[in-house]
Amino acid sequence: MNQTDRLFHLLEVATSRFHTVKAVEEQLQENGFKKLYLKKRWQLKKGGKYMVVHHGSTIFAFTVGRDFEAGDNFRIAASHGDFPGFQIKPNAGLENGGYLQLNTEGYGGAILSTWMDRPLSVAGRVVLKSDDVFKPEVRLLDMKKPVLIIPNLAIHFNREMNKGVELRKQVEMIPIYGTASEKLTKDAFVEAIAKALDVAKEDILDYELMIYNIDKPCFVGLEDEFVSSPRLDNLTSTQALIEGITAEQRTRGINMMIVFDHEEVGSRSKQGAASTLVATYLEKIYASLGLDKHDVTNAMEESLFMSVDVSHAFNPNYAAKYDISNRHVMNKGFAIKEASSQSYATDSEAIAIVQQICEKEGIAYQKFVNHSDSVGGGTIGAISSAMLPIRTVDIGVPLFAMHSSRETMGVKDYESLVDYIKAYYRL
Repeated sequence: MNQTDRLFHLLEVATSRFHTVKAVEEQLQENGFKKLYLKKRWQLKKGGKYMVVHHGSTIFAFTVGRDFEAGDNFRIAASHGDFPGFQIKPNAGLENGGYLQLNTEGYGGAILSTWMDRPLSVAGRVVLKSDDVFKPEVRLLDMKKPVLIIPNLAIHFNREMNKGVELRKQVEMIPIYGTASEKLTKDAFVEAIAKALDVAKEDILDYELMIYNIDKPCFVGLEDEFVSSPRLDNLTSTQALIEGITAEQRTRGINMMIVFDHEEVGSRSKQGAASTLVATYLEKIYASLGLDKHDVTNAMEESLFMSVDVSHAFNPNYAAKYDISNRHVMNKGFAIKEASSQSYATDSEAIAIVQQICEKEGIAYQKFVNHSDSVGGGTIGAISSAMLPIRTVDIGVPLFAMHSSRETMGVKDYESLVDYIKAYYRL
């Protein structure tokens, strides 16, 4: 497969944050990365390639330069593997007016209307009874077929619909999965989970299951210059990091990629960017190479952190929403994101490094700044740079309709991002 094929594959199989990590792990294994465990002592070797999965939904991968020496710096690039949508609540089965529905809650800031009238499926992890109560069995689940629909209201019942409609997550956004009958009751969903996993219904203790758009990615445009797909935010960045960390590496220092969980809900979790994970792993890496915490601190001054997420492509239908001189057009290069508020963790020195890499390698890039009257979103960059005080830059692929159930990107922008990440790890 070429890099576009690999991206399409990831977009199809990474249907929950847990499946994202599984898919990343599989690609890294194919490229010779050895799996480590936080609870064990590490015996790292120069020239080695390693990965660690943290609580099933965050993954670290790193390489040790074959000429590594004390004082060498580290280069980190991080994305996230979760995406906005809906998570299924416990005791989710509902019967309402002859239909079977699932009680859900919002996960992150989804554009709610884009989830209506689409075939939807379910994926995530299910936790089962075990012999050791402190180690419950964990299984991944992906139903892989359309099982849900969130139906819209016909315009005949609201002639003003096209002027804008308030959508409430607990009312209008509750999905339907069947018609109530003697065969199908409100317990049918849990029964379907049990059947899919070949376990007894009574063995299911809890789950973290997400609803996902089952549409497949496709090319759009007269020359196939765009990609339309669910979950471009932020699987584009995730695949770009894989492409970079599995390509040629520099001979000195530590190169690391991270795919965090919980970015879409604020990152404040044991496996999120607002945790001590990065510092913990860096200290463990350096200790395993015969160095100590002071060596990690000393290396920070010359180190870099790339926060790799998506950006807002200029949409000509909403021109007034964009900055007057820093808006970017698709297929003109990946975006360097700046914000004086530090919602994007970027400073001029760090930007200059990115620009010089791009100019040295002939890589297209653009700069993005939000309209001064808009707040814009945040990234793991701002959070991580506060937890780990090193130079940080926010970059990413421009998208249409960020946080829609289906987004659009430019093919050349993704290619430029991959080229940049490869150069970042190599030079």
